[in-house]
Amino acid sequence: MNEASVLPDGLLARFRSRAAGYDRDNAFFYEDLEELREAGYLGLFVPESDGGMGLGLEAVAGLQRRLATAAPATALAVNMHLVWTGVAHVLAERGDDSLDLVLKEAGRGELFAFGNSEAGNDSVLFDSLTTAEPLGDGSYRFTGRKIFTSLSPAWTRLGIFGKDPQANDGAGELVHGFITRETPGYTILEDWDALGMRASQSNTTVLEGAVVPADRIFRTLPVGPNADPLIFAIFACFETLLAAVYTGIGERALELAAEAAGKRTSLKNGGRSYAKDPDIRWKVAEAAIAMEGLYPHVAQVAGDVDALVEHGGQWFAKLVALKVHATETARTVVDLAIRVAGGSSYFRGSELERLYRDVLAGMFHPSDDESAHNTVANAWLGPLEG
Repeated sequence: MNEASVLPDGLLARFRSRAAGYDRDNAFFYEDLEELREAGYLGLFVPESDGGMGLGLEAVAGLQRRLATAAPATALAVNMHLVWTGVAHVLAERGDDSLDLVLKEAGRGELFAFGNSEAGNDSVLFDSLTTAEPLGDGSYRFTGRKIFTSLSPAWTRLGIFGKDPQANDGAGELVHGFITRETPGYTILEDWDALGMRASQSNTTVLEGAVVPADRIFRTLPVGPNADPLIFAIFACFETLLAAVYTGIGERALELAAEAAGKRTSLKNGGRSYAKDPDIRWKVAEAAIAMEGLYPHVAQVAGDVDALVEHGGQWFAKLVALKVHATETARTVVDLAIRVAGGSSYFRGSELERLYRDVLAGMFHPSDDESAHNTVANAWLGPLEG
């Protein structure tokens, strides 16, 4: 698959030309989304039989990296749709057709988003502060507050989950389902005014008794960590595609650093280019070396998911390690690029200034640094308890 055939240079140039305006105006990327839709981008994971491209995770990660070099906030928001369609694809490849409706509806143009994150819920997928009340016919009424709901202005399908506290003899049960844009009982707050990734418009969604019918409830799981394939599929797609986006940010920052080094000149050295300065050359090389370790890491993890490689108890450690590696490497590379570019990058409106703000969002995505290190330590050393 040729990435440039899906995202040609001209399309990327248009995305890049709009990114600064979206950021400045705190505006959603409507024009980018429409062009991505026309390019068939929302159907990357969708089988060809359902109108999509039928790609795997490694190919989609490569495309998301490429998109992020032009418009990081657009790529991050589109990630949410691609994670859901990727989850459906990963499950289907493992013989689980429970989310085939996602692939079929995405093939018909529906846009999926995540309504999972909750303020104060550091258990992420393993518990919920949202209440899922059973209504007796297989449907559930959801009441709660979801944060960081990317694609808020445009999604047509929102994946949500909550807890039925009375199920399992009071131990609780986690219930997953989808609402549509037309479902009554939710409010989107226009509260997204963040430091970076502004075009993603990741507003808060308040669930006020939104009812998910039985045929759109796709999982009920026990509270706490479990081995259900859905959990693996979400982690695999979310962490890998997230890593791809931040890899794209690092890639673009490195390009900008090299350009800046060639354009800047030194008065004290007789107008000599900073590309000849040993300290600047070291910084660019340091950034390039860091990125060289990241590209194959993303490809390897994504490729292993595609190939159904069985890493057993190491899988989650590998996924969170990739996320931390990508987000931290990208932040380091952007910092080096700013040091190379000099004071001009400090001004509002420069691309590196925007990348500096965008890349900081990486530390807030799950799994955060503390959680990731705990996951990896458990995989290698066993749980702390006992």
